[in-house]
Amino acid sequence: MTGNPLDDPLRKLVGDRTAKVLDEHLGLRTTGDLLHHYPRRYAERGELTRLADLPVDEYVTVVAQIAKADKRTYGGGSGVRLEVVVTDGSGSLTLVFFSKAAHAHAHRLLPGRRGMFSGKVSVFNRTRQLAHPDYQLLDAEADDGPDAKDAVDAFANRLIPLYPAVKQITSWRIAQAVDTAIDSLGAIGWAGVGEPLPAELRAGRDLVALPEALEKVHRPRTKRDIEVARQRLKWDEAFVLQVALARRRADESALPAVPRVPGEDGLLTAFDGRLPFTLTEGQQAVSAEVFADLATDHPMHRLLQGEVGSGKTLVALRAMLGVVDTGGQAAMLAPTEVLAQQHHRSITEMMGDLAESGMLGGSELGTKVVLLTGSMGAAARRQALLDLISGDAGIVIGTHALIEDKVKFRDLGLVVVDEQHRFGVEQRDALRAKAEQPPHLLVMTATPIPRTVAMTVFGDLETSVLDQLPAGRSPIATHVVPAEEKPHFLARAWERVREEVESGHQAYVVCPRIGDEEDAKAAGGSGKASGKASGKAAAKGAADEGEERRPPLAVLDVADQLAKGPLSGLRVEALHGRMAPDAKDDVMRRFAAGDVDVLVATTVIEVGVNVPNATAMVIMDADRFGVSQLHQLRGRVGRGSAPGLCLLVSEAPEASPARTRLDAVARTLDGFELSRIDLEQRREGDVLGQAQSGSRSSLRVLAVIEDEDVIAAARDEATALVAADPDLAGRPDLRSALESLLDADREEYLEKG
Repeated sequence: MTGNPLDDPLRKLVGDRTAKVLDEHLGLRTTGDLLHHYPRRYAERGELTRLADLPVDEYVTVVAQIAKADKRTYGGGSGVRLEVVVTDGSGSLTLVFFSKAAHAHAHRLLPGRRGMFSGKVSVFNRTRQLAHPDYQLLDAEADDGPDAKDAVDAFANRLIPLYPAVKQITSWRIAQAVDTAIDSLGAIGWAGVGEPLPAELRAGRDLVALPEALEKVHRPRTKRDIEVARQRLKWDEAFVLQVALARRRADESALPAVPRVPGEDGLLTAFDGRLPFTLTEGQQAVSAEVFADLATDHPMHRLLQGEVGSGKTLVALRAMLGVVDTGGQAAMLAPTEVLAQQHHRSITEMMGDLAESGMLGGSELGTKVVLLTGSMGAAARRQALLDLISGDAGIVIGTHALIEDKVKFRDLGLVVVDEQHRFGVEQRDALRAKAEQPPHLLVMTATPIPRTVAMTVFGDLETSVLDQLPAGRSPIATHVVPAEEKPHFLARAWERVREEVESGHQAYVVCPRIGDEEDAKAAGGSGKASGKASGKAAAKGAADEGEERRPPLAVLDVADQLAKGPLSGLRVEALHGRMAPDAKDDVMRRFAAGDVDVLVATTVIEVGVNVPNATAMVIMDADRFGVSQLHQLRGRVGRGSAPGLCLLVSEAPEASPARTRLDAVARTLDGFELSRIDLEQRREGDVLGQAQSGSRSSLRVLAVIEDEDVIAAARDEATALVAADPDLAGRPDLRSALESLLDADREEYLEKG
């Protein structure tokens, strides 16, 4: 055998048919893929799985004991049905078999026997059941075949692994394939199996060898075996990932860049002298880090994360002005036209005549600040492109339009990427490629990122955190409005909005959907909300298990209902991403000017929109938004001197997971705490952007929240190793593991948040 046997295709091990199922439904293609498909839990003899909590319409595997079995006829005696009731002490579940299957299984499924049963949970006559489930019995009398005793003995002395499975292949069939793989590798003494962790690291951290870890995670005899195996396998994932990131950081730091040190009496000094407030200590500290990076001869590569309203844009603007002072240009990339226009408006307002270079009344120290979006008119676009290539525009703010081939700079020195998670690495690099030498890079996000996630997802970036709000920012009170249980609470919410407007303030109403025809098709609805936005909640949600949810409430419907109903007489307008850019900008300008009382919008207002006079926000169907997204939206109010109010309207039942999330948002304004809650409730794959890309997460046992110590230690070890051996010349197995991590499906995973 040549090469690493873990790279062998599965068909050599389990045959073409099983290999095809494992590939198509679980993404497992090689022996290594199979052995890294770890059990999600382990059953023990005497362990009782809670049947009472089984989710309807999901495929499950349960370990339970047969309480009774009855064979019955139906259809006047022409049909036979076998009903088997299994129990685990917490509840019961009925297994049903019809016709030939009823006869075939009746002699095996006898009261007192115990087994694993797998199938899709359904409800019939208010009883949860599995129809024609797969099963494997776990006692010596379970089968009359000659191998029955051996099979039972194999289970008797170890924990039973239960694998993540699908309808097409059950947990125990996966277990059989794993056993075949381990037996095959054991027969050759695990020869050729690579060892990605350096021997000195394993010894220093007291980690077992990879073959031992794989055997123990799949065939544990004790719970201690599982702990030992998982600790080793966590290190594999953390270390290989951190080596990849350390190499990227090393590559970045080896690139040349133009140092950007602003002069003492230039544009930045003039701007600072006009600020009507003092920078917070946090802004000063982060600015010092940024300017120290800009002064070096290799590219800055920094992530600036901060709470909503902490002043990230001001820090970024000062960095851009510093680069302009040196004769360079700065580009800010925003994910939406609304946000790009908002940034352009706020930056030109902050700069005043410093943003009017070459114009009547413009400052001699100033520069041009141009906007570039895909929907601009031809003349305005042509002028913006000329200003960039001539160098007249020191600052450009734009959307993906900045990345197009036609856009050229005279001297691009700094790229600022706002809301990093909206962009892929290829878009980021396409903009950076427009500079003769690699420009400095500042990435911003208002989504608070726990330290370990920053080390895992943004591990190639140095991190700065702004967690101090500027003076004058007001607290935001947040309350859950249970519209289904207490419809009068929703009526009161609209009264509160009216009170805010009568006090001279403005309000947002946020809906999950736009409500035009195309949007309705995507949501599976009719385009009309199923009820009124006023009074009672819009329609009954999925309070009953298995009931189909109504379409999410829509901006166009709710705006119309509010204007005609509870908010009649107020100036109510709609804003959404499918409007023409000029129309969007017009609505935002009028809202910012105070000419619109209530803005009914989608999440297009989630980031960057700054209207200090807006004090109230009502989020409809709040349970359809993520925790961090709700925190982002809430940050649009309380931006002035008046207190902010955020009302989370939901029909989710009390004590449901959705309501628990909303209660957490109402309980705290700490974005970092909320981001932890958000991540704990999602799969690790989502953390790393895998849900969007469709590829499997490379993290199978490593949990970015729980395993902070492993990730931090792996980062230190990886950084030291890459510094000593950048090309990994003496580490062929580690290089192989890196190639596996960075295959075509996972290349972008490193830099998507």
